[in-house]
Formats: sequence, structure tokens, C-alpha cells
Amino acid sequence: MTFDIERAARRRRAWSASLALLLSTAAVPALADTAQNKQGVADFTLGNGMEVVVIPDHRAPIVTHMVWYKIGSADEPPGKSGIAHFFEHLMFKGTTNHKAGEFGAKIAEIGGSENAFTSYDYTAFYQTVSPDALPTMMDYESDRMRNLILTDDVIGPEREVILEERRSRIEGSPEALLGEQIQATLYENHPYRIPVIGWMHEMEQLNRPEAIEFYNRYYAPNNAVLVVSGDVEPEKVREMAEKTYGKVARGPDLPPRVRPTEPKKPSMRTVTMSDERVTVPGYSKSWVVPSYHTSKNGEAEALDLLSEILGGGQRSRLYQQLIVKDGTANDAGASYDGASLDDTGFMVYGSPRDAEGLEGLETGIDAQIDRIVKDGVSDEELQKAKNRYMRSMEFARDKPSAMANLYGAALATGSTVKDMQTWPDRIRAVTAAQVQAVAAKYLNPDLAVVGYLLPKKGSGEPDTAEAPSEGPVPARAEPGSESPAHVPATGGPVN
Repeated sequence: MTFDIERAARRRRAWSASLALLLSTAAVPALADTAQNKQGVADFTLGNGMEVVVIPDHRAPIVTHMVWYKIGSADEPPGKSGIAHFFEHLMFKGTTNHKAGEFGAKIAEIGGSENAFTSYDYTAFYQTVSPDALPTMMDYESDRMRNLILTDDVIGPEREVILEERRSRIEGSPEALLGEQIQATLYENHPYRIPVIGWMHEMEQLNRPEAIEFYNRYYAPNNAVLVVSGDVEPEKVREMAEKTYGKVARGPDLPPRVRPTEPKKPSMRTVTMSDERVTVPGYSKSWVVPSYHTSKNGEAEALDLLSEILGGGQRSRLYQQLIVKDGTANDAGASYDGASLDDTGFMVYGSPRDAEGLEGLETGIDAQIDRIVKDGVSDEELQKAKNRYMRSMEFARDKPSAMANLYGAALATGSTVKDMQTWPDRIRAVTAAQVQAVAAKYLNPDLAVVGYLLPKKGSGEPDTAEAPSEGPVPARAEPGSESPAHVPATGGPVN
């Protein structure tokens, strides 16, 4: 199980960019309609409240089976950070019907793959196998939904596993440590400020009664979405789901997922960190902006396209200006995490070509944002961005796992199958004026959180790069291996 912040940031940014191509066939809500259109997407609900989505694709004899629980780290009780990720680990232990490790051994035996991940808004478990193994996957997965055996002998060792994971993946990475501090500064009141993996001192206190209470409250069919994508027929999936998941008793009715909201930001804030492991400085600037679930009037779609135009790839403004033309940056981009239940983050980031180029990098990134705010984007540039955006994940539609991920993340964060069906048309409808408007409204430099990751030679020696003098005293991490320089968004899925 791994925790890769940079990979998670790319995954979140790619979510919306890949959606249009992956939804090239229309979604249909009724099982009867799907029987007439084998390329359609079936969406139905079992008697115990579990939603089931089936995405047929008969081009290859594989199927991805995913269960998404509508529980993530942002739903954790105060003082219990990390329990959602901790429980993801516990789900791989034994049940009253199967020994610990039996499920994984069965998947390996048939040449399949499996994993799981926890995010702010959901926890997901998945297997990719041959279609004939799907009934077995449903049998095992529905069994651990309610029949885990959680003893102190299970809890203690697994708690040590997640503590070691934090030591190696967070404490051992200057980039990850700074990312946590940026996130905690960006969100002052909302639980997105707390890392998905949890704070070390709270993780150390997680115990068996808390785990059992968490399990009984959230791990139930009426708080879950089953997504099956690949070489399957919706009618057969429904029959299998009724025989397995349909037998699991409905859990308690949960209240709406209403979380604290953010206050109005008073000013720009700066987070600086120096570390011996860093060789080239990194820079980021972040804002809180609406997600697809919280936005109105097409703002999320416009933010998606703004991210693409500004820093979405090799044709973006930041790449072309700072890397190709000026040659001053080694890395530059933008990221928008639209698939969040609550207001989310928009970020620009980069690293200079050399340690002395941090100020020029920051100036260059700010200049590109200012250009869009002042002059907007042309219709031609916008159309090219839409074209790139809609084809950016062309090969992903060949992967049932990609389809299952897109649908699951959307449905677990407040979207519907209908929302996904209409998403491409909403992207096509975005105007240049809307892109300029969201840039002016949300990318206010006076309200941003600026992050600096700086090299530090050692005690008594000057840094090779300096943040602006008004920044706070740098935080210092322990020495170790080299770290990547740029500072991506944190809070992505933890495996």
C-alpha cells in the first residue's frame, strides 16, 4: 500500500479531463433500456439501499468491481484523524467466513489485481479480474462489509503499519510535509485541512472500540455504491448483486454530509519550508474555489478549462512561456480538483531551472494569471483547450478500471449518472467570458496561500534560494533523501 501525493494530484486533475471521452456513449437510468442498448450504463438500487452502476464494455474479457463507501477523512470525528484510512487497512483482515489474506490469495490465484484507497470524501475497494470471477468478488466483498473480526490482536499491528506509512511517506518527504502545512493553511475551518492519512499523535490513539463504532456506522449497503465495468451484462450483474450484497442488512440512516464552511479569507498567507534534502526550490499558489458539487452557473466547468489553458499540459500558457520560450522553469502547471463534495482547491505550481530562479518563476506564473484576468482568452484558444481536454485521456476508455473510477468518484461526491451524461455538453458550452470571469473572481493574489520549498545547506550556511522576506520562519524537517521540488496539492487518495 502506497501514498504518492504527486500521483494523487495528477489523478484528481485528470478526473474531469478524461470524463468526456469516457462518456462517449450515453448513460441510461433504466435496466430495461440497457437491454436494448448494450453500450448504455445501467443504474439501479437494491432493496437495502445500495446503488449499483453497470458499465458494459465487451472489447476485452476483463471486469473491474468497485465498492465506494461515502465516508472519507473529512467525515471523521474530531480528534480521530486517520481512522478512515486505518479502517481501509482493517478491511483486509479476516471475517467470520474467511481467514485474513484469503481474499487476496484468491485474486492472485486467478491472475487478478486488487487495491483500495481513502480520500477526503470516500473510501473505495476494487478488483480487476476475468468476468467468470465476478461472483466470487461479490461474495468476498459483501462478506467483509459486515463480518469483519476486529480484535486487539488485529488492531494493534495494523495501527503500527499506518504509523510507519506516515513516517516513510510523510515525515520522510519535505514535499509532503510542506503540502500538509499548505493544506492546513488553505482551509482554516473545513476538515479538508486535516491530512487524509491523519496526524501522527491522533493516529497513535486509534483503538478497537472506535474502529468498531466506525464500521457499524458507515460500512453498510445504504452508504455504498457498487460500480461494475467491463465485459458484463447489466441483467447478470443485478442477479449476482441481489444474491450477495442484497442479503446484507441495511445500516443506520445517516444525516446529510454537512461540514463546516470556510470564513472569508482576510489576506494572503505564506508557508515556507527549508530542508537539506531539497536541491531545487519549489513554488505553489493555492485558492479555495467551488467544486462541481458546490458551484453554480457553469463555474466548475470554466475552472476546469481555466486550469487546462493555464497549466494543463505542453500547450498550456505556463508550459509554453516559462519552459519553452523563457527556459526559466523546469516544471510548471495548474491543477483543479473538481471531484470534491465541498469547496475545493485550485493551484498553480512550478520549479525553476536553477536554485536562483525562484523569484523569476513566481513572477512569470503571476504574469500569466494577470493576462487572463485582464485580457481574457480568445475563442480559438478556448476551443483548442476544449479539444485537448476532451481527448486528453483517449486511451483510458479502454480500461474498465478508469470508467469505474470516474463513475464512483462522481457518485460518491454528490453527482448523478445524469450529471455525467450532460457533462460534455456543459464543457462545450463554456465561453471565453466565463473563463475570464472565474479567473478574476477566484484567483485573487491577495487571498492566496503561497508555498515555498527551499534548499538548506546545513547549519550556519545560507540557503541558495530565499522566499520573500515577509514569509514566516521556515519549518525544518529531518534530513534524508532528495525530494522533488514542486509542491502539488495534498489530500489525494491514500492507498
